[in-house]
Amino acid sequence: MSTSSPAGGWTFLTNHAHVLLALSRDTDARLRDVAEAVGITERAAQAIVSDLEAAGYLRRERVGRRNHYTINPLAPFRHPVERHRHIGEFLDLFGATIDTRS
Repeated sequence: MSTSSPAGGWTFLTNHAHVLLALSRDTDARLRDVAEAVGITERAAQAIVSDLEAAGYLRRERVGRRNHYTINPLAPFRHPVERHRHIGEFLDLFGATIDTRS
């Protein structure tokens, strides 16, 4: 599951950011599809979703045999420099629509 890296091997967005963006685009996505879109393994996607859920960035709800993800747009960034910003502002930059259903 590797994607081609730009010269130097780094990017501005982490895999956590990419997973959050993917789930904001499709809140009913299978983790297999999220992993493929991001270029990571399904296990890595599961670990990232667990991290995001534990930190309050999203909520996972079982609907039948699938999961539905609700993103918390008011969750602050983790780094002290950006802590005054909300994750919803980041998602807005990428044109993400946020499902705020409870």
